[in-house]
Amino acid sequence: MSEQARNGQVRWLTDGEKALWRDYLAIQGRLHLEIQRDLKANSSLTEPEFEVLVYLSEADGPLRMTALADALLWERSRLSHQVTRMVKRGLVQRTSCPTDGRGAFVSITEEGMREIEKAAPDHVATVRRVFLDRLSEQDKRELARLLALVEGSAGDETNRNCSEAGVPSVA
Repeated sequence: MSEQARNGQVRWLTDGEKALWRDYLAIQGRLHLEIQRDLKANSSLTEPEFEVLVYLSEADGPLRMTALADALLWERSRLSHQVTRMVKRGLVQRTSCPTDGRGAFVSITEEGMREIEKAAPDHVATVRRVFLDRLSEQDKRELARLLALVEGSAGDETNRNCSEAGVPSVA
């Protein structure tokens, strides 16, 4: 609980701020719904599987589970359960770290690469159709600037840039 909330001094949202927040949540939900629908219609992948496979397909080799969780902004346990399901489907492979018995690596299999290559074109078309193509180049630059401001304030608490662990920053 924040210090403000403990002291009973809550800065309630103005009507304009509530509308902005609700619009953001609606847009985020609509984007995820469209992506899920298109993935279901055009591939055998779920959205979480697609997210994991994107990072693994772009990596130079196996990734540490902890670095992948950080890149995805997921809890470690969520990634572990997701990877377990994906191993059963033959999409990824989990291996132990030879120098650290507690660590594990995950890599994409040939089947996983086939699935992401099959799903990616439709996914990109959806992202363009429901998001990017609705914005001018100037709009995209301005949105990127605003998102960096918001992400910067959230990034102060937890550093999610894991480039040193083999995962590019999501910023």
